[in-house]
Amino acid sequence: MSSSRPDTPAQRPGTPATRPASPTKDTTSNGQPQPFQLDVAKLHSLPSEQQDLYLLSFSADLASHVESLDSDGASAEQTAIKKELFQIINLSQPAPTRVIRSNVGRCFTAIFGKGNRKLLYESINDLVAILNAGKEKDARSKHAAASSLGALLEAAGDSAMSLSPLACTSALKALKGASNDTGLRAAIFRTLGKITLGIKVAIDEDVGRAIWKQARKAAEGDRSFLVQQNACWCLEQLVRCTPYFDNSNDFEKLQGVLVRAMDTSCVPVRHAAASCLAAQLVKSFSGLAQKEAVPTIRKPKKSKKQVKAEDLDDEIERTSSPVPEKPATALSYSLLEMLRILSNHYCRPSSSNKVRAGIAVCYIKVLKSLGEGVVEDNYGDVARHLFTDVLNYAGFAYGNKYRILMTRKFVRVILERIVGRMLGETAQLNACRFLLNNIIKDYPQAVKERPEPHKQVLLGAVSALTSLIQDLGAATGALADSCREGLLQVLQHPSFTVQLHAARALRAFVLACPQHLLPSATICMNSVSREIAQLGSPRQSPRRCLGYAHGLAAIISTSSQHPLYGSVDVYARVLQQATALLKSAGSSDLRVSSCQLQVAWIMIGGLMSLGPNFVKIHLSQLMLLWKNALPKPISRENVSQRNMLEQSYLAHVRECALGAIKAFLTFNQRLLTTDVSKRLSVMLENTVAFLQSLPDRKTSDEPANRLSTALQLQDYEVMVRRRVFQCYSQLLKLSPVGSLESTAHSTILPLAVASFSDAEFYAPSSLSVAIASASASFESIWDVADNFGFGVTGLVQGLDVRNPVDRHMQRHWSSRDGDLDFLDQAVSSPIMSAVENDGSFCYLGTMSNDEEYPDPPGTETVNAAITVFALCLPLQAPRVQESTIEQVTSSVSASTLQKDPARKAAISVNLALALMSACKVANGEAGSAKGELRNQKTEKGLQHLLHVCLKDTDDSVRHMAADGIGRLCSSSGNAFTAAEVTYLTETIVKNREPHVRAGCALALADIHSQLGGMAAGFHMKSIVGILMSLAADTHPLVHTWALDSLAQVADSAGLNFSGYVTSAIGMLSQLYIFDSHGVECASMASSNMSMGLPVVAAVARGVDAIINVLGPDLQDMTKVRDMIMNLVHLFSNETEIPILLESLRCLEHLSLYAPGYLDFAPYVRRLQQDIEHSNEEISSSALHGLFTIMRRDAPEVVRTAQPGLEERLWDYLNSNPDQVHARHIFTNWLQQTGPSDPAGWIQRCNTILTKTKAKVEQPKTAPVKDTAGPDLQDEEVAGFAAAAGVNKDEETAAPSSTQELMRWQVRLFAMDCLHSLIGMISKEASVSVEESPGEAALQDKVADVVRIAFSASTAGVTSLRVVGLRIVDQILQMFGRTPDPDFPEAMLLEQYQAQISSALTPAFAGDSSPELAAEAVNVCATFIATGIVTDIDRMGRILKLLISALESFSKDSETASIGDLKGLSSNAQVMVRMAVFSAWAELQIASGEQQYLVNVVKPHIAQLVPLWLSSLREYSRLRFEPDISASTGNPPSGDLDAVYAALNRQTLLKFYQDSWLSLVDAIASLIDEDSDFVFDALDGKHAQADEPEEAQPNGVNGIIRKSTGINYREEPVAFFFVLFGLAFESLAVRSNDDDLVTSQRNLDILQALKKILRPSVSGNAVYQEVVFAETMDLLDRMVLTESLGVQAIIVELARNLCTVHPSSRQGMQTPINGETLSDDIEQLFELTRIIVLVLAGLIPGLSDTPTSAKLETSEEAVGLVRNALQALVDVSEVFPSIIKSDLHATILHIFVTILGTGVCQAGVVPQALPVLRRFIVSIAHDDRTGTRHQLSNTLSRMMLILRNAQKRETEASLPCEKNTLLAITVLLTAAPNDLPETDPTVLRFAAELCECLESPMTSRVAAGCIRTLLLANVTVETLLPQAITFISTPSNLEGMDDTKTIMAQTLSMYAAKLPAERKPAAVALLIQTLLVRAVTDGSKIYPETASRLLELATTDNAAFRAVVGSMDGDRRRVLEQILKSGSVARRNNSDYGTDHEPTIALKMNFGA
Repeated sequence: MSSSRPDTPAQRPGTPATRPASPTKDTTSNGQPQPFQLDVAKLHSLPSEQQDLYLLSFSADLASHVESLDSDGASAEQTAIKKELFQIINLSQPAPTRVIRSNVGRCFTAIFGKGNRKLLYESINDLVAILNAGKEKDARSKHAAASSLGALLEAAGDSAMSLSPLACTSALKALKGASNDTGLRAAIFRTLGKITLGIKVAIDEDVGRAIWKQARKAAEGDRSFLVQQNACWCLEQLVRCTPYFDNSNDFEKLQGVLVRAMDTSCVPVRHAAASCLAAQLVKSFSGLAQKEAVPTIRKPKKSKKQVKAEDLDDEIERTSSPVPEKPATALSYSLLEMLRILSNHYCRPSSSNKVRAGIAVCYIKVLKSLGEGVVEDNYGDVARHLFTDVLNYAGFAYGNKYRILMTRKFVRVILERIVGRMLGETAQLNACRFLLNNIIKDYPQAVKERPEPHKQVLLGAVSALTSLIQDLGAATGALADSCREGLLQVLQHPSFTVQLHAARALRAFVLACPQHLLPSATICMNSVSREIAQLGSPRQSPRRCLGYAHGLAAIISTSSQHPLYGSVDVYARVLQQATALLKSAGSSDLRVSSCQLQVAWIMIGGLMSLGPNFVKIHLSQLMLLWKNALPKPISRENVSQRNMLEQSYLAHVRECALGAIKAFLTFNQRLLTTDVSKRLSVMLENTVAFLQSLPDRKTSDEPANRLSTALQLQDYEVMVRRRVFQCYSQLLKLSPVGSLESTAHSTILPLAVASFSDAEFYAPSSLSVAIASASASFESIWDVADNFGFGVTGLVQGLDVRNPVDRHMQRHWSSRDGDLDFLDQAVSSPIMSAVENDGSFCYLGTMSNDEEYPDPPGTETVNAAITVFALCLPLQAPRVQESTIEQVTSSVSASTLQKDPARKAAISVNLALALMSACKVANGEAGSAKGELRNQKTEKGLQHLLHVCLKDTDDSVRHMAADGIGRLCSSSGNAFTAAEVTYLTETIVKNREPHVRAGCALALADIHSQLGGMAAGFHMKSIVGILMSLAADTHPLVHTWALDSLAQVADSAGLNFSGYVTSAIGMLSQLYIFDSHGVECASMASSNMSMGLPVVAAVARGVDAIINVLGPDLQDMTKVRDMIMNLVHLFSNETEIPILLESLRCLEHLSLYAPGYLDFAPYVRRLQQDIEHSNEEISSSALHGLFTIMRRDAPEVVRTAQPGLEERLWDYLNSNPDQVHARHIFTNWLQQTGPSDPAGWIQRCNTILTKTKAKVEQPKTAPVKDTAGPDLQDEEVAGFAAAAGVNKDEETAAPSSTQELMRWQVRLFAMDCLHSLIGMISKEASVSVEESPGEAALQDKVADVVRIAFSASTAGVTSLRVVGLRIVDQILQMFGRTPDPDFPEAMLLEQYQAQISSALTPAFAGDSSPELAAEAVNVCATFIATGIVTDIDRMGRILKLLISALESFSKDSETASIGDLKGLSSNAQVMVRMAVFSAWAELQIASGEQQYLVNVVKPHIAQLVPLWLSSLREYSRLRFEPDISASTGNPPSGDLDAVYAALNRQTLLKFYQDSWLSLVDAIASLIDEDSDFVFDALDGKHAQADEPEEAQPNGVNGIIRKSTGINYREEPVAFFFVLFGLAFESLAVRSNDDDLVTSQRNLDILQALKKILRPSVSGNAVYQEVVFAETMDLLDRMVLTESLGVQAIIVELARNLCTVHPSSRQGMQTPINGETLSDDIEQLFELTRIIVLVLAGLIPGLSDTPTSAKLETSEEAVGLVRNALQALVDVSEVFPSIIKSDLHATILHIFVTILGTGVCQAGVVPQALPVLRRFIVSIAHDDRTGTRHQLSNTLSRMMLILRNAQKRETEASLPCEKNTLLAITVLLTAAPNDLPETDPTVLRFAAELCECLESPMTSRVAAGCIRTLLLANVTVETLLPQAITFISTPSNLEGMDDTKTIMAQTLSMYAAKLPAERKPAAVALLIQTLLVRAVTDGSKIYPETASRLLELATTDNAAFRAVVGSMDGDRRRVLEQILKSGSVARRNNSDYGTDHEPTIALKMNFGA
């Protein structure tokens, strides 16, 4: 049979375009297609493995076909399709499996959802009959019937309400018989839920209660996870859709059931229970809580098909007992009551951590369902509830630490991740206000009525505030003062945890509002000083000291990100204070001293973040301090004399000092020289020796023996060990190779190994640990929940592993990343990370998310020890490696571990991670030094340990071991690998343990992926074979990881896998069909195990891997492609998140490799639909897919998508402003369509800036999505209440909405898009000659752009203001000089003066910022320079502002300000100062073109020039003396800015780099004007006059300049080398800018350089040997690489340098030293070579390299050739005569080459001929013999070119011939003396010229040349006879008449030039010649001949008369006719005008 698919796209987007043609439709006799028919006979004739595939293909095609039908089609084909569906359901072989059932359900949904429902009752009855059938019916058919019944009634239940009791009863009955079939039981509950969904309120109460009872029973007691999950889902539907259970009694029972259901390790069950509870709570939500007794609801009338009573007697609950019952009340809860119900369950002592995680999920679902409006209105209530009722629950205060930290984490997720994101910007600000005013500011207590908040409440509030500040960013500025004040108050809290949270909050706050950096730092610094001073007094508070110190360190750590706002003065004072504390600590009491030392080292740790430029100044001092703090330990006897207090003190000191070293290593890698590394490693060695010297007993109950009440010596020892390992791992990672002492390895490595693998370990003394370690109760290390986990590492979370070396999280593909998943992962770890675990985190850690929080000290010690082991082991000698491996092996096999399974499990995890990491380092994947593990014994030891781990029952251990084995094989060679593959294969065959086989499968895949294609090819066949057989294994653990491994092998093998594609895709299809490979299998054990494994997702991943293997070859492989398309389509219809994610990846790759076979429109709509998905990962993946296809063609995607895509993308960006894919979508779209549609983009940006987002509270009946269940229903469910409850609903359903703008980050992004758009259009306009359409469109929209920029420049966030001003600047630059199209006399922008001026005003207000002020100054300058206003008086405040800023910044004062913006830091002052100076420089440059600006700038020039020059000198000092700080050694007590110059160097350089060119240009323009004043300034005379005497010798502004080796005073101006050096260096260094920008910048620099390199400025400096050589090299490079514009300036530069060269200026009159002359000649030749190099790049024949410029089309290139030729001629005039002839020969060669080159004929030669003439004239008078010979040679070469051109071989031949004639004529006329007429070549040319005269193509040019030659009296004897013959000889050739006319004119002119004695003869000859021509050619030439005759008459009247008199009659008559015709012609001409000039009348009667 054959099948044809309809053209209509399938309903579900993402449908592939083609399908395998398995089942088909026949056609009837009239040609109408019949529906699909299943050929059962054919099905059963196939081999058994193909039957499943056939059925899959048929059912998938049928489903797609049905979904594509319209209403009529569905009705027409209903009967036939129903028949096929029942045929499938009733199949016994192959019985319908999960995928087939799903397809059948889709068919039922489609035909009854769209078509008529005449067969509905029949279908329901048929399905019920199958369900009710006895044991003779296959259970799988019943399963299919149950599944179909649910789908059918969900779609059309409202039309079959009367049958619903029957369906439900049958399903409930079937439940009894399904006790051994997990899948069927689960399907029945799913079906019952769907029936409830389809029928809603109309379901019978008795039936409903029967379902309720069974579902409750299953949810609570069924041992199958899938059944529990579906039972909870069924309960949820009953709650949502029926009113029967909305009473307190049922709710109480339901709560108990659901809470017990949550107590499970299965995450989907937990989520389903949470979802059900949330649904009931949301349904009962009411703004005002009011409880009423439930009215009796009259039962609906029974249908005729009444079920017998006995059928229901089991389902309906028994009658109530006679004991009085609590009256049932209707449910109605306020928000707080709902939340308290949840918190009661959460805080109940009996609740397990899993239940608590479930309750947290419930919180999230409730809040999300209530909607943004409710949450915004009640934020304060929600927050306070979470803080007081949950975090601060009294029962937790004395519980274990783990529970408190877990609760904190849950509250963080709920309040920060969920609620925080639901709030808009305004609501977030209000939330901040609430937290500050209602909680944070209540500490310390100020008012009696408001008690200070409890520690946990304060913690929660500060953490929530930190999160909100990070979200709001700069918008926090609205409440900055309040925020700073509140947080600084909290810093003094006695709790260390609160202090660290407050310090982090301060750090986040200062990052958001950097202007508060200095005030906050100053307050903290002063507070530290105050508190330190009080230590030892009665008011002492060491805790407060530490709080302020941490706050100060956290604030200082932001300085490197905001260098504009920092102050070296503060940093220096902090360091001074810290060192003073360290020095004075020794004289205090131990406890006071310990506080002082800790504070000092915290402050030093904070300063380390300033980076190497700060730290290197103090490095020697720091090394000394560290050496003192970490000395060599004293002997053990002395140690034993110390008490525990002293030991604790010594340990504490070391821990603090090591904390500072850790900070140093984090930020200052550049300073880690070999010496520093060695010294640090010695200190760490000393510390290890100290640890080893500590006594065995490390605890004491005596308070007097403790340094701190909470910490024992044991705790200090752990913290020191942690720091040693952290520092040593940093050293190993960052130090130069081989710089660490080997002794350090030998002491630290064994300690590290013991720390993570020793059987003896320090356990926290806790009852729970003792209980958990008992063998009988131990289940898994991950469930211990004691915050220590028996010493397990904190770097492993499930299958996700954090790389120990770089701490980057490597996520396993199967782990999910949503908020709910974060909660679930938290419960599955025995350790909770927290801020207080490491004080240094508040200034060293990231500010991103709380996954990065530090682990407890004990755990962090293990983490760091593993890092040290991994980095250290590969670097050791083989013997050391062997002994280390032996140490590990003995630890693992210690006998004590047999009694301690928990510790053994912990060691296994640690060991697997350590070995995997060591193998990574050995492969060079981590760490700086690679090292190796290739010693045979080491390999064997590692292999043995990895094999032990590979057979571990723990999933994560097996994964890490497999990874380690793969990497070990990669580094150990082929023999090792072959043996390992054999071992693994044999293990799989022999060992039947599922976890062992799964581990071996993973190891094989890892070996393959690590070895890569070629090396792994040897083992490919065996690996693939084993994995495919394991994939078919029925055990979930085995087949899941075998499938995963197969995908990994396919990915790593690439095309090598193509041989296995067909078998692999067939196997994957089969496994996808099998029920054994999924959760719906009959076996409960398999089903439960599959619930936690991504089986189907692994299949989908395998398919994706195969798509990537085939790549573009997919287009040619029809069968495989169809199978893949089919599978991907089915994956898209699944409901589990992992499968949907994989399906999106598959579709993305298909769209890449086979776009023609994927339906584009459905795919785009699928992506559009998935962006809306409730799961973040799916929406993010869909965005990535959309980004990929929009990169190809954005407009097409937008056209294809359904309306609203763009709005949705902006909304998505508004809720996730940092989402990169969403941003990339818009930037790509802008690049593709911006220049062609600027109006659309301007409108788009305007919309986003003004768009208000209405926040509507979701109705309380909105469904709660269950993201974890196997089915993701998203229905709009109506009818939540019975008729009695309607009024209450109506009252509460009114939505509350608020209007607010998009977030500022989104508006900023829109502004950036607009800025980029204008930049693109501007760039396009600058390169196109005509006006670009983009520019025209932008000009039309200029009013909108100005309005947008104005609104942005007055926004509340600085970043928006800055971009607004940048756009104003762009508009001014583009359209500043454009006239208004409507009023050309006015400028276009004149009407927008007011807006622009108003936009600038806020930039100078007190709340402005330096960046904004600097940008505004630039705009002011641009505004004045463009000439919109030319009247100085009308420039108003803009000009006044620039003048006042100049006055303020021209003085070196610390109080310089601009407008109202005062109190700038030194860096900010430099930024604004440079902006002001640059603005004035721009005005000076523009004054060259705009005359009115002269009056603006002139009054201030005297003030400006010295300021410009000193700024340039400062820039050159920063640019070329970067290490000034390093050279100063220990800091002197001088100018701090000078001492810390290097610290600010990077910051300041940027400001100077932006401005220096403007300053140089301004100075150059003044040099152009030649004013004496500028030369005085350049000579430093002004500086000398103004400076105090003591500053004279050394420098300017107190900055010391090093000696440069060049005496400035020998040169014409002192500042020359500063200017020249800056320009030279900028040209020499490649920048990362856009090519167009770089080219324009180079052009500007060269223009300035041209002005600087004139003798009045540079003197002879540039001709010094070194300078000259470097300059020439640079110009050489630029000629070869830069644009034509740059080359043109280089030509001018070279010409100028030649013409003013000393040897040129001296001339050759004075005798010159020979040696000097040879240097001069060399330099002149170098300069000339540069010019020739330019020509060589343009003229094809001059060099061997191909030329780039198109001379035929490029006017710029032609102009450059002309300029270069002129430059050469200019240069030739000043060359010393000794070498002139060489240059002359070169120039002549260039001219001849140009003449002979085809491409030069049209444009270049005409431009070159005048230059050639000028050159020939200049050398013609040279009396040297060489010149004559050169010219003669040139003539010969030109004649050769002429002969070649006359062959006419190319298109250019004719122009070449004409040009050569002209060129030779130029040569002969310009040098007649050097080329005499007797020269044979000259005579030959004359002959050639005469021949050309006869040719129509060249006759006119030849005539012109003859005229020139005759008039120049050259070769007259040859040419004159030929000319006369030519005129008098008749010719039929076209165009000859014109030539004869020219020749006649030539002869008449020639006659006029002759001497008087020769004129008569000439006149006589010419008259005769003209008359002969007139007679021959007829009357048409009479007028022209008359003119010639009159000219001859004028030449010699007497001769003329004589000739006329001697004529015969005929001739005379002809002559009269000719003259008369001439007179008529003149009269006709004169009649055109009325004003007649006086004329001379000739006498016409000659005979008289």
